[in-house]
This record gives sequence, structure tokens and C-alpha cells, in this order.
Amino acid sequence: MEKDARTFVAGHRGMVGAAIVRQLKAAGIVNIITRSHDELDLTDQGEVRKFFHNEKIDRVILAAAKVGGIHANNTYPATFIHDNLVIQSNVIHAAFQNGISDLLFLGSSCIYPKLAPQPMREEHLLTGPLEPTNEPYAIAKIAGIKMCESYNRQYSTRFRSVMPTNLYGPGDNYHLENSHVIPAMIRKYHLARLAAENNVEAIAEDISCYGPIPDDIGAAIGYNVATESLDRGHKPRVVLWGSGSPKREFLHVDDMAAACLHVMELDQTLFSGDNPSFINVGYGTDITIKETAAMIAELVGFTGETIYDSSKPDGTPQKLLDTRRINTLGWQPRFNLKEGLHNTYKAYQQKSSGGNQ
Repeated sequence: MEKDARTFVAGHRGMVGAAIVRQLKAAGIVNIITRSHDELDLTDQGEVRKFFHNEKIDRVILAAAKVGGIHANNTYPATFIHDNLVIQSNVIHAAFQNGISDLLFLGSSCIYPKLAPQPMREEHLLTGPLEPTNEPYAIAKIAGIKMCESYNRQYSTRFRSVMPTNLYGPGDNYHLENSHVIPAMIRKYHLARLAAENNVEAIAEDISCYGPIPDDIGAAIGYNVATESLDRGHKPRVVLWGSGSPKREFLHVDDMAAACLHVMELDQTLFSGDNPSFINVGYGTDITIKETAAMIAELVGFTGETIYDSSKPDGTPQKLLDTRRINTLGWQPRFNLKEGLHNTYKAYQQKSSGGNQ
């Protein structure tokens, strides 16, 4: 990548965008352009057009998106489809209008059919119905892939897309009503351990840092949200959605960021003609939710009970990406799950209380 090219990272405050900025800096890229939401509303077409016109950008990495877990996708489907469609349409079209040929769009493994063959290959896109719990988000991401592909066909741009598996790592979202599976588990087990230790002060610090505890989670760990007190006779437990049997693949966000830079260096012919216009990025193996929960409970130091609420949806039974294409093209992940979780929990603790918990 050209060291002095002006590179706009959309969504730099999110977990993925922040990791990409770290990777760019490590690679010696000096002209990194970023804007917060207050400075640039990517859902406002006029603002986006003005920004691109004024900044003379050379390269775009589109990591900005409205994201969340099963609960958030079920609760806010209109928000997920609208915001993501508008953001990506505004940015991709503005890039084209301003003569920017190099753009990387970040999608999601949820683009694949609910019952797609495992592991999921790029060719499996649009071969069956999507998982209903996140269909609006998935449709928006599919539209982003096809938008990049269409601009390449019509205007000979070099827009390409990467489809990451489930990501985790430093800077993740730990809000318990809209977080993904690993950050939700980390926080639930962390809070349950603190409750078991009768550490009300540490729970209060966690809340001030990562947001409120919903009533049902407070009840599970024996914490009264209204009075900010603990039921000393209650045995804290962790309640997780679903049966725990679905299998998921997890990739550390720093590995994802390294893959993004790698993909931007690849020859455009690899994304044109009969080749898929996007590429999977994953760890290559998966693990059940129950196994993941056990790893996190051990890491956090919680020895109490874990309950699985089977009245809540499991989501897709399995989501494993076929990563042979990107592996063949020279990229491999660096973190295994145990190392990645340790790295992530350490960052979580440092932010919440300076690492003293």
C-alpha cells in the first residue's frame, strides 16, 4: 500500500475500525483520515458528498456499520436495514463520484443462507433463505457486496469486500442489550464473579464504564439494579440464550484488520470475471457456545452455575467460513481463541478499573 495515500477509515471508533487504524499505523501509513459521528453523519448524503469533495481521499476502508447480537437485530430490524443501506450507499457512491478506485467494504458471515453447507464458501451466497433473526442486517450487507461488484463492472473501479466471521477483541461493545456473544459472555461472567465476591464497588465501576445491567441479569447475579445492592444469600449464576449447542467461529479483530490490509494489496483480477467479488475471512475452525462459555468462565474465574434459556432463539445452527481462498492467497490468523480471549479480557479489565479486578 502506498505510504502517503490519504486513507479514510469510516467507523474508526468501533472495534474493527480501531484495529484497522492500528494496522495502518504499524504498516507506516501516515495520512489516515477519520471522523467521529458528531463530525460526519454517514447517513446524511449531503454531508458525505461535501466531506469527500473537500478531503481529496485516495483510499476508503468502510468499517462503519450498525451492528448487534440476536436481541438487537430482533428488536431493531428497521434500524439495522436502513442505517446500513444508507451508510454504505452514501460512502460507496461518493467514493466513485470523487474518482476513488480503491475501496474495501466490510460485510458479515450472516450473508450466507441459514442452512448453507458447512464450511460456507463464497459461492454459497444467495443460494437459500437467510437466518430470520438477522435477515435485515444480512440483506443490507449483501446489497453492499453487490454495489461494489456492480461499480466494478460498470466503472472499472477496484472495490472489493471481505466477509469476516464473528469478531471479538479489544474495544468491543459490552452493552448487555446489544452486544455480540463473546463480549456479552465476558461481561456476564465478570459481573457474576464480582457478585460472588460481594464486590459492589467493582460492579458500580463496571456499570459506569460499560453501561447498565438489565433487570434480568441483575436478578441472575443477585444484584438489585434499583438499590445498587447485593443479595448476600443469593448464589450468582449466568443465564445464556438458547441451548448452547450452536457452533460459532471466532476471529480476533487484530487478525481481521491484518487480513483487510492484505486483501487491499491483492490484484484486482482475483475479484473480477468468474471469481467472487468478495472473500471470506475467518479462523477456520468453530466451537459450540457451551464450550466457549466454559472457556470464558474459567478465564474470568467464575465457578458458579450457567443456565441455558432454551425459550430464546439459538440463531443459525452453525456458521463456519471456508477460508481456503484467503489462506491460499497468503493470509493466516495469528491468535488462537484462548490467547485472543485472554488479550480481550485483559483489555476489558484495564478499561473498567485499571486492571485491578
